[in-house]
Amino acid sequence: MLEVKNLHAYYGKSHILHGVHLNVSKGEIVSLLGRNGVGRSTTIKAVMGQVEHTGAVEFNGENLSGLPTYRIARKGLGYVPENRDIFPALTTRQNLLLGMKGTRQSGRWSEEDMFNLFPRLRERAAAPAGVLSGGEQQMLTLCRTLMGDPDLVMIDEPTEGLAPKIVEQMAHLFEEIRNRGVSILLVEQKLTIALRISQRVYVMGHGRIVFEGSPEDLRANESVRKEWLEV
Repeated sequence: MLEVKNLHAYYGKSHILHGVHLNVSKGEIVSLLGRNGVGRSTTIKAVMGQVEHTGAVEFNGENLSGLPTYRIARKGLGYVPENRDIFPALTTRQNLLLGMKGTRQSGRWSEEDMFNLFPRLRERAAAPAGVLSGGEQQMLTLCRTLMGDPDLVMIDEPTEGLAPKIVEQMAHLFEEIRNRGVSILLVEQKLTIALRISQRVYVMGHGRIVFEGSPEDLRANESVRKEWLEV
């Protein structure tokens, strides 16, 4: 579904990614792990056309390189940024509706689905999104992306700073997303959650992929965990 080959990315003269390769198949949850600053967020920003890059990025057999972000999104690739990017003056419901690609809902997800998965959003539906808690805003951003009915969604650090109860809700939602046939590329620091819900994992270090395998492979590889993941 998503194929990234020999991806190099730059911020000005700074060379951030050095030949990254990864792939995500239909119905998979794949986690991209690593310490802060190794290039995980840059990887998915490059896929979305937000960072200058070279290399091949293909989605469902189409080359995405050189396309603007809005066209990439319309091809079925969703992106949930780390900074959430809600519209604070609009209500929770209005933020959700902005995620739809048309005026009529015809995809896998409806507003009612979002409210059933996260009842707190139903309670705050008429409230300005800017007054929601950090956890509620994270839920809203993810749900808004799903309202666009992506085939694959890339999620950047969704559980950072969230209470354990909200983290568990997020993990449940990720599994529900996969059950509906939507693939996930997850950038995550919480190893426990990533290893529990993922079918495969990649580990990044210094702008490169340094490990690829199953969660069981990573659990068994103490040297990789110590060198590239543990603080």
